[in-house]
Amino acid sequence: MANVADISFPPSISRQVTYVLLFISLAHTQNIVVFQPSYLTAIGPTVTALVLGNTSDISLNLRTVSPSNTTGSIGSPSCVAEVTQWVLTREQVAKTAVRVQLRLDRSLRLCGENETDTDCCPKPLCVLETLQVSACVGGTPQASLLIQVKIHALLVPAGAGSDNNTVIPNQVYQPLGSCPCDLIFRACDVRCCCDKDCSTEDLRLFVSHCLPGPFGGQVSPAPDYQCSVQSSENSPDWFPFLCVNSPPENNPYLGLFYKGDTITSKPGLSFQKPVLSAPVPVNVYIQGSPIFTLNDQYFTIPQKVLGRCVNNAPVAFLKNFKVKCVTLLRSCPTGSPLQTLPTDLSIKVKSGQGGEVIVDVIDEVAFDLSHFISSSDAAPSDERLVCENVTLALDYKFYWKGNGITSITLTHTVGTIVLNSSVALITRYSAVFLNGEFMGEPNSGNPGYQVGRPVIAGNVDTLDNNTGSIQRTSINLWKPESDGLCSTAEKNPVLFGENSTSGCLLPVSRQSLTQCNLLRETVYSLQAALITAPYVAKSGNPDPLTMSDWVNISFVTLNSSTTVEDTTSSCYGIPSQQHIHVWSLITGMVDGIPQRDIRALQVSYSPSTWALDCGGGDVSPCVDPMESQLFPITSSVTFTDTPINTGPPKTRFQINFTEYDCNRNDVCWPELAFPITKYYTGEPYSQSLAKGLILVFFFITASILGTPWRQIRQAWN
Repeated sequence: MANVADISFPPSISRQVTYVLLFISLAHTQNIVVFQPSYLTAIGPTVTALVLGNTSDISLNLRTVSPSNTTGSIGSPSCVAEVTQWVLTREQVAKTAVRVQLRLDRSLRLCGENETDTDCCPKPLCVLETLQVSACVGGTPQASLLIQVKIHALLVPAGAGSDNNTVIPNQVYQPLGSCPCDLIFRACDVRCCCDKDCSTEDLRLFVSHCLPGPFGGQVSPAPDYQCSVQSSENSPDWFPFLCVNSPPENNPYLGLFYKGDTITSKPGLSFQKPVLSAPVPVNVYIQGSPIFTLNDQYFTIPQKVLGRCVNNAPVAFLKNFKVKCVTLLRSCPTGSPLQTLPTDLSIKVKSGQGGEVIVDVIDEVAFDLSHFISSSDAAPSDERLVCENVTLALDYKFYWKGNGITSITLTHTVGTIVLNSSVALITRYSAVFLNGEFMGEPNSGNPGYQVGRPVIAGNVDTLDNNTGSIQRTSINLWKPESDGLCSTAEKNPVLFGENSTSGCLLPVSRQSLTQCNLLRETVYSLQAALITAPYVAKSGNPDPLTMSDWVNISFVTLNSSTTVEDTTSSCYGIPSQQHIHVWSLITGMVDGIPQRDIRALQVSYSPSTWALDCGGGDVSPCVDPMESQLFPITSSVTFTDTPINTGPPKTRFQINFTEYDCNRNDVCWPELAFPITKYYTGEPYSQSLAKGLILVFFFITASILGTPWRQIRQAWN
């Protein structure tokens, strides 16, 4: 993917860009060497130019030239270098381009009166000369660059401040002063408004841009809690009891202006290693407790601690791990763990049940070292070292039962490494605890998924004769290594509730773009390797024998109804973007914690069109069929919470008519009949109805026997 910007240039700049591109193409096709530009006028101490063409075998020579008195010409280029006052450097910026830079190796300061120093300019016009840079191949000049140099001396104003700093006495427990920004002695410091050396005219230049804070001499006012700040007029009644009496010298900013005393460092480590107590063996192993050898020492395997590999890290009971450690080898290793004997690995370990277990070592030889060696930055040398029996991997299997270990099996993978200069060796260390023949895999929740735990996928176990058994696996995303290539990338498990996007780079050449079907299948196979399971677990602790605990993964096929056709330099429909969409639902609460289950998981692909980009002057991928460009392959995951269905959808009358809705209307007419109506929730409805009827009976009785009813009877008679 590339961002294309529409940039318009003026005609002059456009012509210059056209000339440069024309020179590059001409130098590339005819295999010649040219300077761009071929003539320069320098008015400063640095000059830069480019050498274009076949620059692999050229040498650059610099000399000072002068025009002939008779013809006025400079003369032909020469491959004989001369000693000048310029330093010539070169830098390879492309396959067919070299940046040439000249730097003046002298001072441009104007000499003072009666000064004997030669490293200065005796006249205002300091340098006036003509330089010629020649590009030679085998003593024959191929191109030349003429530089007309005309540099004047640097003039310093007479009223400028000197480089002398303000002389301050011994600063041990002495403040710097009331104007800390006054740094130059007998000169006005810019933006330092408290500097006594600044005149009124100087202050007018930067009076509105003074340095703020204590460094600029503006000491912060005393805080409000100081007893000296509050006056008797505006202080509250409680202020005399809660104010703070602190001298103004006790200011937190004063620490910025103390030099303080110095302490002479003592020889030795500044971070001393603490003395660890001897390990205390345990009678039985519990989860997380260290494993001990027969001589009451920790049983150790190289592991990662705080992001770094530690060779002697204790192994914890029932704690699986798998790490990689990178070691830069410049010579053959001689010590543990990269160089170990099988007898050194056959250690006697306490079983945790009163017995002992001997590590059973199985040696394997790895012939393909591509997964264990990464490329080195150092240049190869003529000396080659052959290192045999180098440890490449240590894979431990601990078989346990109850609170003890029954047996330990170690697969010791070794190989032969050839060192030209230096090699980055990737060693792998792992430990798994197996209960019988099954590894005790941790759950991702109980019962619902926990955020940050891996999403559990499942494959049907074809090797098991039992029906309906599912073997756990994971759903993965790309985890690129240092070079970012898909060939060296690893996989990261998808973590529940965490949206993520990752990817890797795939090198594609012009020849690969002529076989689009093969390219599409290759990319699809790379993406399909991330998800190899057809099922995903609903909850965080699924039962491998219960199919109702698993959900089918939905794979969306690519739409092949498009009418785009492949060309000789581009391919369409590349499944370069894989997206995983997970729908989750809150199914209940356990101790106030919502329990989330996975309801559906869908895998889809977004096709894209791949074409070679030959812009920016690099046209080699479009010319050389084997030259490749890097194209991105991405994978992403998105989690969506499905809202809980609380009942049938409301009708339009229920949504719009809110006159009698006590939850959405401030005036609720049914509440006027408290406590008879159902809206009264202070007590059970039956009790409130009985009490309400009793109140109505008393009201009617009082009306009949009271004065109003007697008056009505008299009027009737």
